[in-house]
Amino acid sequence: MRRPIAAALAGSLLLGGCAGGDTASILGEETLTAGVRPDLPGIGFRRPDGTFEGLDVDVSRYLATRMGKKIRFVPALARDRERLLHDGDVDMVLTFWLEPKWKERFAFAGPYLTSYQDILVRDDERRVRGVRDLKGRRICAVMGAGAAEAVTVERQVPAVPVTARSYEECMDMLADGRIDAITTNDTILAGLKTRRGAGFRLLNARFGERRTAIAIRLGDPDGCEALNTAITQMYQDGSMAAFMSKWFGSSGLDLSDVEVPQFEGCL
Repeated sequence: MRRPIAAALAGSLLLGGCAGGDTASILGEETLTAGVRPDLPGIGFRRPDGTFEGLDVDVSRYLATRMGKKIRFVPALARDRERLLHDGDVDMVLTFWLEPKWKERFAFAGPYLTSYQDILVRDDERRVRGVRDLKGRRICAVMGAGAAEAVTVERQVPAVPVTARSYEECMDMLADGRIDAITTNDTILAGLKTRRGAGFRLLNARFGERRTAIAIRLGDPDGCEALNTAITQMYQDGSMAAFMSKWFGSSGLDLSDVEVPQFEGCL
């Protein structure tokens, strides 16, 4: 049974920074609970019957099997993922960008995917060709995500963020003209475009490398290392290339170089 994070951290401190015993580590779980996005077609998407599909679902199943575990899924919107981890409702959350602010709060396995930030526009939009062209444009800002800030803060492009609860809501706003563009991981945009079909265009602007990792609670280096070993195997046996082709093969995303990313290392 999982314990609240405070208890897990206390256990790890008592054991001098080790994994904190089976109850503190994901290695002690018979079934791993993975938080995956329910709103990202191709990445993590909840079907009408309540089941999940997408890259993160396939990756989670693969990793759990390699670790000798069962797997269950919990919806984890961007705004909810930190709470889910802290409260012990999930063992791990996928599709987490590796950023300094998050490293202070969680441990990370991987990254399991290296991608780039890109831009999705309506098919008839010809004036936006790159990130600088977003100046003065309305871009979608999903609550709890950092993609809009990567434009307005990191690159200091004065775009106009428009808040949304999910990327599905972003797509609705893009379709009816309430916003001018969506910017986030190219894989997320490829999944959105594939699901919605015609009427949208991926720019292939490829700016800002994004290293996507698996967040777990602090104080579990053994669990982190086990995930890293499984991620390496996933690339070596060709499973990751197959997953990428399965979900993004028809999107126009460049899948010619699917190689295991450089890991952060488990502390």
